[in-house]
Amino acid sequence: MSFWDTSERPIFVLAPMADVTDAAFRRIIAKYSKVPGGTPYITWTEFVSADGLARAPEAGKKKLLADLMYTDAERPIVAQFFGSNPQNMEYAARLAVELGFDGIDLNMGCPVDAILHQGTGAAHIHNPVLAQEVIAAAKRGANGLPVSVKTRLGYNKDELEEWLPRLLETELAAITIHARTRKEMSLVPARWDRIARAVEIRNEMQSGTLILGNGDLIDVADARMKVTETGADGAMLGRAIFGNPWLFAPQTTFQHSQECENVVAKEEKLRVMVEHTQLFEELLPHKSFMLMKKHYKAYVHGFEGAAELRAELMLAADARAISETVDKWLAAHR
Repeated sequence: MSFWDTSERPIFVLAPMADVTDAAFRRIIAKYSKVPGGTPYITWTEFVSADGLARAPEAGKKKLLADLMYTDAERPIVAQFFGSNPQNMEYAARLAVELGFDGIDLNMGCPVDAILHQGTGAAHIHNPVLAQEVIAAAKRGANGLPVSVKTRLGYNKDELEEWLPRLLETELAAITIHARTRKEMSLVPARWDRIARAVEIRNEMQSGTLILGNGDLIDVADARMKVTETGADGAMLGRAIFGNPWLFAPQTTFQHSQECENVVAKEEKLRVMVEHTQLFEELLPHKSFMLMKKHYKAYVHGFEGAAELRAELMLAADARAISETVDKWLAAHR
């Protein structure tokens, strides 16, 4: 039995977001969300290129492997790969087994042009035969680890009725569906009624594949409601994690106090932001410090003086400067 079989229902998943849910942020989320009384969730890595893992020179491969760093505190954890070459995908799956991952997920929904030009991500929707070959290759390399897919409703239009059955034929452990097409990106509201239809299609085919919905979920309570309404087996949360590594933690005083601008809550949030920054600098020295700036926008908002503090943080160039800026700001606002 895999973690998919033993996970509490409904199943909740931390979405893979490039340059967001990296090794540093995942550790912070695990520290503050995987706590007693919290909502169990499955962790996804950022997506990693199967072609890069198979073909890159040693220095390039080392950087890619940094995206696959994890701790046992993050379990169950799934390695997500993208690629259109079956042989390379089989290699990546074998590597995931060697690295001790609990599962493997294939990205067949990324809408970014650079990914589409490689014939992968959402481009798989155009070529279901190749998609099935890539899935089969991942299963060969997975050596029994569960393989899943994350995708969208369609490419330029809703193709769920044609696309989902082709995926279900491969007997995946789970399919996560972002309830928009590639063309829609995130410009329109997610259509959760189509997640309900995906569940119907799965049931009509008498498939054992789990169906998870994704798109516009604001918190765990919202996700629970959407799962109940659609009959899905679970939900994947993405943007809700920005600035909120407590997303899956119990509804504590800290979370409620954000609404009333509690000073202690603000200080705790800023201290965790500094901790996150220091971990990023320690674990991912090869990555641009600019990647942390999007996190500062999320951590620092909704209280008096937030705009001014954000402006100062945007000028910082390293973790030490961030820490000093926060210390100075807190001292002036106590």
